[in-house]
Formats: sequence, C-alpha cells, structure tokens
Amino acid sequence: MTQKYDLYALGNALVDIEVEVQETELERLGVEKGVMTLVDEERHDYLLGHLEGNIHQRASGGSAANSVIALAQLGGKAFHSCKVAKDEAGVFYSDDLNNAGVANTLQHLEDNHGKTGKCLVMITPDADRTMNTYLGISSELKEQDVNYDALAASQYLYIEGYLVSSPEAHQAAIKARNFAREEGVKVATTLSDPNMVRFFKPEIEQVLDGGVDLLFCNDDEALEYTGVETVERALEVLSQQAKQVIITQGKQGALSFNGEQNHRIEPFNVKAVDTNGAGDMFAGAFMFGLTNGLNWAETGKLASFASAHLVTQFGPRLKPTAVDELVQFAQKEFNLKS
Repeated sequence: MTQKYDLYALGNALVDIEVEVQETELERLGVEKGVMTLVDEERHDYLLGHLEGNIHQRASGGSAANSVIALAQLGGKAFHSCKVAKDEAGVFYSDDLNNAGVANTLQHLEDNHGKTGKCLVMITPDADRTMNTYLGISSELKEQDVNYDALAASQYLYIEGYLVSSPEAHQAAIKARNFAREEGVKVATTLSDPNMVRFFKPEIEQVLDGGVDLLFCNDDEALEYTGVETVERALEVLSQQAKQVIITQGKQGALSFNGEQNHRIEPFNVKAVDTNGAGDMFAGAFMFGLTNGLNWAETGKLASFASAHLVTQFGPRLKPTAVDELVQFAQKEFNLKS
C-alpha cells in the first residue's frame, strides 16, 4: 500500500490545563510530585479550584497528541486515533487537532456520550511537571476506534504508554500492534511515566511482547522498568525488547541504541521553565527525522533542539515563532525542505 502518513498514533485525548504552583501547594493538597496520577473528575476539579497559582491557556494534550502535532509542525503527515465526548472540551480538542493539520478519528462526536478527559498539569519553579489526570471517555478507546486503512498506509504506529491503564485501550493497542506487524508497519511505543511502569508493568510487557521497532522512555522510567542501577545497563536490557531505544535524560541529553551501537545525543543548553511535553516533543521530532530521510545522528540532534526550545516556554506545544525557528534549523542543518 502507498504510504500516506509518516506516523499513526494511538493515545489518550486530554485537554491540558497548566498551573504554575509552589512545591508547598503540592504538599498541602497531597499531590505526588513529578509523576502522573490518575484521579476522578471530582478530585481533578477540587485541585483546580484549590490551587493558588498562575493558570495558563488550555491545549489539546495527551502524550501521543503532543508528539503527532510536533511531527506535523515540522511538516510531517500524521494520523491520530483518540476519543473525546460531544461536550465543549471535546469540540475544543477536535478543532485544535484539525487546526494542527493532524488527520484523526473525531468526525462523529455526536456518537460519544460522556465527558472528555482532562489533565491538570502543575508546574513548579524547578520546571518539573506533575500531572493529575481524569481520563473520562478516553478510557473507552476501543479497537473500533482504530482506522486500519490509515494505519496500513503509515510508516510507523506510535503507541502511547499511558493507554495501558485502561483495559479496553490496552487491548486496542495490542490489536493495532498486531495489525501493524502483519502489514509491515513499524511499531514505536513509550513507557510514558514512572507510575505507569510501577503500577502497570505486566500490561506494558504485553505491548512489548515479541519486540517493537523503537522504544522511547526517560531515565526514571528505564530504571524503574529494568530494575537496574545505571542508565547504560538499562539501555542494554531494553535493547532486548526493542530494535532501537531512546532514553532521554533531561538537560543531559539522551542515550540511544540504533540497532548496532550506542549513541550519545547531546543537549542544547537552555533555561527551562516548564518540562511538560518535552519527552513528547522529542519523540515527535525524532519520528519526523526517521520518516523523512535523516540519519540517526541528525534525527537525535533535531529532537534535542526541538525539546530544548519547548522547555523555555509554558505549554506542551511550540509557539508559531518557535516552530519557524525549528523549521529553519532543520533546513539549515540537514537541508530539509519545508
């Protein structure tokens, strides 16, 4: 089949609300810092109403959505399967995804009864992000929500690790992975968050069963999943379950295995104010490079540049001026056409 999309993503659809808070606020409200915690809608709304901090503009979020939008901003072609309800937040999410130029499965919102998922992202002065997530209808993502024609016409399937927290979404991810393998579509996935590894490791192992082509994670997730003491050893262990592995390390850059040897991806030194979405941006830019002719070293450099620029601003998505800088960087460094 003729390839129409660089990347087909499967993930939770969440409307992100960012709030700048002090660490004492998290302690006061009993929020575990630096990880994603699943909460019900009542808890989400309680926290939002009781946090004292600067609230930022909403954005269509979810890990996979952030990555496919990053890829689209660079000029790539992406498709996203997710689920929102026919409510104000769902319409906002659908419009935001369409405006980003990402094809999707949100054409029939009138059939989706329930509430759109939302994520409260709390940013502390150290630029760390703490998330409390109400999944809403996104937890009901099913096999029927996968567009198999679009998936078959893609270079890669990208499975967001957060899906393993929902039994239905977890099964949809596995069926999509099996279909991708049958169609010769490469499979990439993420570990997503230390709490996903801590509480859903058996489900993650099922997604990785038989190996995947590319695995993304950060150092905390890698160490939690493998149970080893160093990132270098974790890379060795993970390379037994994925042909290629990327372990991001924040301001230290990333360590990677390209299928033949290890590579250090150098960081771009910046002053971070918000790390929300940095890993998603890295993955989206990396997937763009892989599917648009860049070699491994070039792809890593592009992803490092993109994620570094993202953390200098608030929000999980690059502003238009930053997108222009990113595109110009890619054109100059790698002779990429817009």
